[in-house]
Amino acid sequence: MTDPHSLQEKTEVISVKIENPGVAEACWPDHTETFKNTVTGPDGKCNLIYRDFHIGSMHLPCFASPPVQLFMVSLVCFFCPGMFNALAGLGGGGKVDTKLADEMYFVENVALYSTFALFGFFSGPMVNYLGVKITLAIGGTGFCVYTASLLASVIYPESSKVYAFNIFGGAFVGLCAALLWTAQGTIMVSYPHENQKGQYFAWFWAIFNMGAVLGSLIPLAQNVHVTENKTVNKNTYIVFLILMVFGSLIALCLCNAKNVIRDDFSRVILMRNPTLWSELTGMWETIQFEWTIILLFPMFWSSNWFYTYQQNGINAAHFSTRTKALNSLLYYFAQILAAFFLGYCLDSDYRSRVWRGRVNLVFLFSLTCFLWGVGYVWQRTYTRKTVSDPSFSPTDWTNAKYGGPLLLYMCYGAYDALWQASVYWYMGALSNSGRRTANYIGYYKGFQSAGSAVTWALDSHKILYMSEYASNFGLLAGSLLIAAPAIFLKLKNTVDLEGDIANTGENIEDVRPKPELTDCVVSEHDRCKARTRVSRHNGDLRIYRERSISTPTPGPLKIRPLTPECGNVA
Repeated sequence: MTDPHSLQEKTEVISVKIENPGVAEACWPDHTETFKNTVTGPDGKCNLIYRDFHIGSMHLPCFASPPVQLFMVSLVCFFCPGMFNALAGLGGGGKVDTKLADEMYFVENVALYSTFALFGFFSGPMVNYLGVKITLAIGGTGFCVYTASLLASVIYPESSKVYAFNIFGGAFVGLCAALLWTAQGTIMVSYPHENQKGQYFAWFWAIFNMGAVLGSLIPLAQNVHVTENKTVNKNTYIVFLILMVFGSLIALCLCNAKNVIRDDFSRVILMRNPTLWSELTGMWETIQFEWTIILLFPMFWSSNWFYTYQQNGINAAHFSTRTKALNSLLYYFAQILAAFFLGYCLDSDYRSRVWRGRVNLVFLFSLTCFLWGVGYVWQRTYTRKTVSDPSFSPTDWTNAKYGGPLLLYMCYGAYDALWQASVYWYMGALSNSGRRTANYIGYYKGFQSAGSAVTWALDSHKILYMSEYASNFGLLAGSLLIAAPAIFLKLKNTVDLEGDIANTGENIEDVRPKPELTDCVVSEHDRCKARTRVSRHNGDLRIYRERSISTPTPGPLKIRPLTPECGNVA
């Protein structure tokens, strides 16, 4: 047996010129110069968006990595739709008189969701054509204009011009929101690995809803002593407006999908050299590729249907101003907890992805029956007539019976997150393609907003609260039953890469994961350690394969050729 102390280290270094930097990878655990650190841009210079950073022992992924891009888009949604949700969560846009909604606010929201629905269906091609960065930036501006219109209605409540501005603001934010949410959904669904899509949803939903949580603190702090049900003051709208402007500017800092690279060196599947016509025809190709997506359309329609009932039929109708703000805060906080719960459960290694998808559908259906059954008991305690009576006293957090309604409202918030997580995860299970998922998200947002437009219009006609409740329960339970065949029969454990790149012009070698190079043992006596580093030499980008071979000192050095087992660069 060889004495370990008699071994000596010899090093063999081989370098190969890299004709295509995209095929090089570095995976030596202690390397300081990695592939991402030396990817070059069109000008031949090192591109900083691919540079990893270390702070002490903590490793930070490069700017063009999926986690960083998800964080960036989460910030955009934190400041734009997150603050919009905080404002909407007050009921009536923060106004006490929901009759105003018939004249302005509801008309404005019908305009919002109608244009959202129309442009939502075509937002997938627009995202694929313009890129996620531009569409997110355009999308953020709509929320600013919308909030400015609400501010104008508070400052000049009797002006007819303000009324027109309100309608325009609602329609414009509908157009912009379609672009923003489709770009966001494309990033969240197509950037992560298959076993990370639930986690990406959880982190996005947490950051996004933290915007609504913190946004709810603004009216809560400004109205903490208001025990009646009053309209919030104009300073509330000004703060919301400033935050939304900041959020829309963050969108300009994102990378486009073509520049994003995952940790296994795979890239996002996109249309090569897209045209507006190629992306419009891609909408039909998406249905042809997976027609069972049609069975999810009722889930899409129902996914925002309950907001009007919960925000106006419960929160705005039954609670004092400060309690509405607190309810809204806790509603979105419950969403954060629920998103983490289901997101990580859906990505669990326990059983197969098909099994997890089926069990989740059964769980969601059971929860729907239980939660909305409890909601029926609550809804029987009041009507539109009772809450509009001058003698009605809105529920305040000092009321001894406040705990039950609060818990129900928080559970409604958690249910919202569970529903959205399920829909996004099911869409992500159908495709990993950035191009195809953009169209899925476009369909999702189109049907979602069409449903919202209908329910806002119904509420503007003051239908019974019990009727609103019944429509929610029926649609949610029914849409799950319709989706069951797609989930039970068509869900797969992994998506075929060849199918995802069909009709895109992409080369499978450009988007597939690259195999990692690892340490290996050649034999019991001769041990080789191979590492890879990428660096620039005399203007050429070269990959260096460095192998250390230990041999007994009495014998000659055995130089073995680099084999596939040792991580051959070929």
